[in-house]
Amino acid sequence: MISIPIILIKLIALLLSLSVAYLAFYAYRRSESSPMFYVSVGFVFIGVGAICEGLILTALDTSMFSAALVQAILVSLGMVLILRSITLDSDHQNI
Repeated sequence: MISIPIILIKLIALLLSLSVAYLAFYAYRRSESSPMFYVSVGFVFIGVGAICEGLILTALDTSMFSAALVQAILVSLGMVLILRSITLDSDHQNI
């Protein structure tokens, strides 16, 4: 069983990352800037990765290694998308 403080911290992390994702998507819609789209999707992956470890561990009754691996993959994918948004050339600003 996961303790209540851990659940609260993970929910706060999820809400914060989804808030950033919403704001980035809103900025993308206003400016049509593809880096903001990548930032938005990246933060969704990071937010889902923040809570998935505990969900996978308890709901699917898997090993800690499997749950941590899924979390690391999701968070890493989010970071790659954010890194991609930073390294986009000015010629490729629109999707």
